[in-house]
Amino acid sequence: MRGPLVKPKLGRDDWAQRSFMLVIGLYLIVALALPLYVMLSKAFTIYHFDLRQYEVQVSDESGNFGETLTLSSHNMRPSPSVVEDLSTNTNGRLGIAQFFPDFSFRSPVNYRFRGVTPSAVYLIGSERNSGPDWVELDSNTFRRVVLRPVSERGLTNFKTYFSTPALFQSVQNSLLIAVIVTVITVSLAFWFAYALARSKMHLKGVFRMVAMMPILVPSLLPGIALLYLFSPRQGMLKALMFGHDINGPIGIVIGSVFFTFPHAMIIISTALSISDARLFEASESLKASRWRTFWTVTIPGARYGLFSAAFVVFNLVITDFGLPKVIGGNFNMLAVDIYKQVIGQQNFEMGAVVSIVLLVPALLAFGIDRRMQKKQVALLTSRSVVFEPKPNKPMDWFFFGYASFVAIFIVGIIAVCQFAALIKQWPYNLSLSLKNYDFSRMDGGGWGSYTNSLLLAILTAIIGTVVVFLGAYMVEKTKGFEKGRAIFQGLAMLPMAIPGMVLGIAYIFYFNNPSNPLNFIYGTMIILVVSTVTHFYTVSHLTAVTALKQMDTEFESVSQSLKQPFYKLFWRVTVPVSLPAILNISIYLFVNAMTTVSAVVFLYSTDTALASVAVLNMNDAGDIAPAAAMGMMIFYTNAGARILHALLSKGILARSNAWRKSG
Repeated sequence: MRGPLVKPKLGRDDWAQRSFMLVIGLYLIVALALPLYVMLSKAFTIYHFDLRQYEVQVSDESGNFGETLTLSSHNMRPSPSVVEDLSTNTNGRLGIAQFFPDFSFRSPVNYRFRGVTPSAVYLIGSERNSGPDWVELDSNTFRRVVLRPVSERGLTNFKTYFSTPALFQSVQNSLLIAVIVTVITVSLAFWFAYALARSKMHLKGVFRMVAMMPILVPSLLPGIALLYLFSPRQGMLKALMFGHDINGPIGIVIGSVFFTFPHAMIIISTALSISDARLFEASESLKASRWRTFWTVTIPGARYGLFSAAFVVFNLVITDFGLPKVIGGNFNMLAVDIYKQVIGQQNFEMGAVVSIVLLVPALLAFGIDRRMQKKQVALLTSRSVVFEPKPNKPMDWFFFGYASFVAIFIVGIIAVCQFAALIKQWPYNLSLSLKNYDFSRMDGGGWGSYTNSLLLAILTAIIGTVVVFLGAYMVEKTKGFEKGRAIFQGLAMLPMAIPGMVLGIAYIFYFNNPSNPLNFIYGTMIILVVSTVTHFYTVSHLTAVTALKQMDTEFESVSQSLKQPFYKLFWRVTVPVSLPAILNISIYLFVNAMTTVSAVVFLYSTDTALASVAVLNMNDAGDIAPAAAMGMMIFYTNAGARILHALLSKGILARSNAWRKSG
């Protein structure tokens, strides 16, 4: 007969680890969960003017006041449609003087005004008033009386959105473009990855390096390159468009394939690299054709990688803002709709509605991907044999030609941007010049925006790496505390499903509230760092967890038996062993901080303008060549960071991981 279960006593290390986890979990709640909750509540908030709650009396020239008038029954000057437009957001203000067609602020007439109920709020200048007491005002003061809308909860904002054809069309457009780009990109990336993994073609290293280049540039840059190539008026290759306009779905599809290609290629390459050679040997011994082997061995082995690649590409396309903003023309996309509602119309509630609409397909894709990954089984066991492709000249040359075609497409896009950045004036003066790099003459932030981006990238890489790795270590190595670890893991996975535009507008609602004690970070570099670390948290977290899972739990057992505190084990063993993953996390965060647009476009101020946003602003101002130059500066910086990262990694790992070779 079993006795009662005895819970182990928690030691100092256990409490310390749980405390660290709670602190980082609190960060994720404040930086992610709470802003999203506030944004969701705003989407269901409706503002309107209740004119029945206000009464007014007007005096004659003798000073005698006439009958009491209710604003809802008075012969109003503003039409009901104007009142409706003013009530769409919290900034709606309705001046009382508009209700009186013959009003003059020089008139000797006096007014009495009041709210019928205590909840009827109105402003006299900046002074807030409410309640049923009459307030007597002269004409000059009366013109300063304004009504503020009252709020309610409901689905009116969603009904308005889906009943507006132009807005609802953007849902269909976004889904259509995302599906088309996903099919094209995953197909192209699969055969490129297949060429790298299953052929003996030459220059594999060069092709792999070229395939990674789009990660180093913001998504706006291919849009600028496509304008120079295929613009109806001045494009270098405009004849190839056969009368079609690159501004619209064609440009969005081509540009999206460019910037999503490396993401799909990395995932599919990983799936193809873990194939077991014994399966191919068995297929060959059974005299199966290459085509049959491809469909019965290669595709089943890579199917989960294909699903994950499709999920990543779909999410990247449907949530991207920069590319459709530059080359979308009049073709509405969801992410651009959010920008128009918030920046163009100051309609934050409708921006929140569009954000939720954008969130739905992103969450669905994320859920499907998580479900598929749970079904994945180990394809590489201890008995597996690494697949080594055999020479096949016809196929090797075919794949070399295909990889060259893809490489020319990628290099061509970047080369066009570089060409545009160096010429004086396209297409009239093609002489080379550096005048486009004189950003001080351009609208968009100047060189200060570039230095701000560099500072943001460095801070994000340092702070983000520390926060992410500590969080992953605590959730992976803490004993017990299953519920707390599960909640933390859920919070850590959530950013992957949250589009950058959604996170940005959520931050507006949450951090821009004067009653929020963290309001002081709004408009500063701090909020940009917080949003960027949060936006790219999930991939970094998974990288750290994967590295930590490779460490044997015996390390912790030995440390405890020697009565050593966990932080000594962490600093002396865990960090050196996990250094490759730590360096990868840092460069991942750095590069994404330099290129991100959607997560920060709502949050920067005049003092914290960023290079990626400057590209957008200069393009909007018509300074396309300087925009290309700023985009290339981002590319140079990320390329330099990658090279520096590779050199540092080689030197640091040679010293800190010497123990790996000693065995």
